[in-house]
Amino acid sequence: MPRNESASTVITAYADVPQPVRGQVRDLRIRWALEEIGRDYRIDLLDVFSPRPDSYREWQPFGQVPAFDDGEQRLFESGAILLYLGEQDERLLPADPATRWQAIAWLFAGLNSIEPFVAQIGMLDIFQSGKAWAAEARPSALKLVKSRLSSTEKALGEREWLAGAFSLADILLVTVLRILDHTDILESFPVLAAYKARGESRPAFRRALSEQLESYASPATSGE
Repeated sequence: MPRNESASTVITAYADVPQPVRGQVRDLRIRWALEEIGRDYRIDLLDVFSPRPDSYREWQPFGQVPAFDDGEQRLFESGAILLYLGEQDERLLPADPATRWQAIAWLFAGLNSIEPFVAQIGMLDIFQSGKAWAAEARPSALKLVKSRLSSTEKALGEREWLAGAFSLADILLVTVLRILDHTDILESFPVLAAYKARGESRPAFRRALSEQLESYASPATSGE
């Protein structure tokens, strides 16, 4: 459950999602970041199947989650929220300019150069499963995702994290790699598999994941 129901920082999340994607919805990224820096937050749960009112779309134009409000900024898009939080705490974004910009570059790489290819596998396997066109499309999608993972693994090399110490870039990439949990694709990329496991072993991640999964047993709290 949310850490503090009276907290001023609010994240929106879904009250329930299909079983195959539990633990993968993007509000997990923001929960994890807040857990890493020990900031209290509360969750505003939405019904995934209910239309969003205009008031919510003024906050999150696409009606998705997460949206974020800390009383100072009302934001949408997980990458932007992570960057906003990183600007406030060096545990998420290094102060050293060179390392800082490497972390930011990897944040954008995770969102733009890796996640779309990984998400395509999830879409074909989970949401389009059984359709002939999806089966035909998967080999080319698999080839593309393996190419991106190969480049990522080579860039990571022997480093523990993407940009010096653990950062928001690692939160992003580890959660992206989790989209492949229903497959054996990462078995071909042992460096990335070990990297993902390091991220998932962090206490802050375990708390965030547990709270997200627990929220799926809760009713929606708001449509706003």
